[in-house]
Amino acid sequence: MADNTRYDPCLTAFWLSGSMVIVITVLALLSIAVPELSDLSHLASVATESGVIEAILITMAAALVAVLFLVIFCTPLAYVLARTTSRWKGIVENLVDIPLVLPHTVAGLMVYLLFMSRGPLGAPFKSVGIVFEDAFFGIVVAMMFVSSPYYINAVREGFEKVPVHLENVARTLGATRFYAFRSITLPLSTRHLLSGSFLAWGRAVGEFAAVVMIAYFPMVVSTLIYQRFTTGGLAESRSVAFIMIIICIVVFIGFRWITRAAGGQKHDRA
Repeated sequence: MADNTRYDPCLTAFWLSGSMVIVITVLALLSIAVPELSDLSHLASVATESGVIEAILITMAAALVAVLFLVIFCTPLAYVLARTTSRWKGIVENLVDIPLVLPHTVAGLMVYLLFMSRGPLGAPFKSVGIVFEDAFFGIVVAMMFVSSPYYINAVREGFEKVPVHLENVARTLGATRFYAFRSITLPLSTRHLLSGSFLAWGRAVGEFAAVVMIAYFPMVVSTLIYQRFTTGGLAESRSVAFIMIIICIVVFIGFRWITRAAGGQKHDRA
C-alpha cells in the first residue's frame, strides 16, 4: 500500500498545473464579490428590484420545467440506449450529442425555426393557444434543447452500471420489463438521475443565446445581465451577476447534500 504522506513530485506537479484553473476561478469570483461586498446598500437595492426578482424566478422556474420534461421524455431514451444494441444506436447517440458541439447561436436559430409561429412545431401549438416566441415556453424549449445531452448521458451511464442480470432475474420471476425498470434499475440509478438533473438544470440556467433568440422577453437572468451591461454599464450588471452566483452556490451545496444522502440510502439498501 502506497504511503500517501511521502512527497510525490508527480502529484505535486499535477497539483500545481491543476491549481491554475482554481486560481482563475477564485480571482474571477473575487473580481465580482469584492466590489459588491464593499457597497452592500447598492447590492441590496438591486436585489430587491422587481425586475431582478422576476428574472430570477423566471429563470429558476423555466429551468425546473425543462428538467421535468427531460425526466419524463428522456429517461426512457437513456434506458433504451443503455440496454440495447443496434446499428441505429450510434446515429441516435450522435444526434443526442449535437447540442454539445453547436455554437449557442446556431442552437438558438434551430430552436427558433422549429418553434416560431410559422415553424413546423410552433404553428400547430399556436393553433391550440400555445406560443413560444417571447413566451415562457419558448425559454423552456431552448433550455431543454441545450441541456438534454447532459441529462441523457448522465442517466444512461447510471443505467449501464446496473447489472442486467438483476432485471433478468426479476423477469424470470414474472415481472414485466417496465416493472423491473421501475423497481430495480430506477432506484439503483438514483444518484445518476439526480446528477443528470442538476447538470441539465445548471446548463439551462446558464443559457443565453438560444433563449434570447426565441424569447428576449420575459427576461431570464442571463438576458437581464446582458441588458444591464449594455445600458447601465459594469456596475449594474455585476450586481445581478453576484446575486445569481450566491443563489447558484446555495443550490449547489443543497444538491451535494441530497446526492450524498441518496448515495447513503443506496448503500443502506445494499
